[in-house]
Amino acid sequence: MARLPEENARTVAVDTLCHWEERHLPIDRIFTEKAAGLDPTERRLARSIVYGILRQRDTLDAVLTSYSSHPPSKMKSRTLMTLRAGIYQLFFLSRIPSSAAVNATVNTLKRARQPSWMVGFANGVLRRIAGERESLAGYALDRAGLPRTNHPEWLCARWEKQYGKGQMRAICAINNSEPSLTLRVNTRKIGRTDFLAELKKSGVKVQPSRISPVGLVVDGYPGPVHTLHGYEAGLFQVQDDGAQLISMLVADIPGAGRVLDACAGLGGKTGHLVELLPAGSTVLALEPDRFRQRLLLENIQRLGHGSQVMPVQGTVAEFVQTRPQPFDAILIDAPCSGTGVIRRQPDIRWNRQPGDLPKLAAQQLALMQQASAVLKPGGLMVYATCSLEAEENMEVVERFLGSNSAFTLEPAGPHLPEQARSFVREKGSFSTLPTDGCDGFFSCCLRRAL
Repeated sequence: MARLPEENARTVAVDTLCHWEERHLPIDRIFTEKAAGLDPTERRLARSIVYGILRQRDTLDAVLTSYSSHPPSKMKSRTLMTLRAGIYQLFFLSRIPSSAAVNATVNTLKRARQPSWMVGFANGVLRRIAGERESLAGYALDRAGLPRTNHPEWLCARWEKQYGKGQMRAICAINNSEPSLTLRVNTRKIGRTDFLAELKKSGVKVQPSRISPVGLVVDGYPGPVHTLHGYEAGLFQVQDDGAQLISMLVADIPGAGRVLDACAGLGGKTGHLVELLPAGSTVLALEPDRFRQRLLLENIQRLGHGSQVMPVQGTVAEFVQTRPQPFDAILIDAPCSGTGVIRRQPDIRWNRQPGDLPKLAAQQLALMQQASAVLKPGGLMVYATCSLEAEENMEVVERFLGSNSAFTLEPAGPHLPEQARSFVREKGSFSTLPTDGCDGFFSCCLRRAL
């Protein structure tokens, strides 16, 4: 008998979450692999369940604790993830009938050949919850009657100390919501106004970014990004509008030059640099991970930037040993905790631990030291993270400056468009929070003496 689409979606959702809990790999990578065989409707449901559970975990577990004699902390991973999937549908997906939320979700345990007692246990718990579906809203509040943060306590305590209780709760609330899809228009191929008109003509709800002069914000597009008008033609790249501002800090050089993207990742900022730099400039994109480098190459080719980008697989330390020709500018978009992008990558909040921060800071400082060796006198080095944590941001910059007297801080403001200069903060650095209407980023400009 053919499986129902909803059943397939739920199976993929539970399998994705179990694999994530076991390996703690990025959830988007796991989901992309697991959901490869789903049709668009199934994929949307599976993704909604996976990302919704990660955003509402504490709320779901509060419900589960109330209705189960067996605490969540004592449950096997597959049982727990199955129950969370069922509760999420009952609590947050009102369009799904209770019978489908219960039966199709419980059937994932049968497909996984779980013991009959486990299937019966999950079925009983979900049926009790479904019977009181209309009264679940109260579990969204904590004991103090405030909305649950659905973030680890240690992270909330850090943000409360740094930003205040109100701002901490506002950041958590934003992180628990579904983000808009933001695009960067490839201005080498089309202007923002023209592309905006084309998207609207194709039926897409879209508006200009208020932060980035080349950004667009898409509202409620239901399909995969590759089905959006202009994707195959390379007219845009998916990129948060706050991230688009960082490339603008790097590309403000007087003439054609060589730029090093030292931690290129998937190539979002690499492509933007090509679009911003003076004609005749080149970008060397350094990325050690084979999977990310493959996606980087695909993005650069789709955008039509292949002739100006030189991809190199390897670490900064390895690359510096090749004694390359010095660069006019360097971007270090450093690997970090990612606490500024939890809204888009909700698994980050559960993957991180306090002990990660000093380790990451040491790696970030090492990257700055290594990359600075291949910057021309008078050149600009831009250090950036998608972290909200001071240890990874200004503290790393200050440690670098303390042992590198040839470098000085340069204000970010003159390199930014007028509408973004309100994000220039401590010591001239660029910094955004999720409450600013984009993801959380930090960046500093450091000028090497002539």
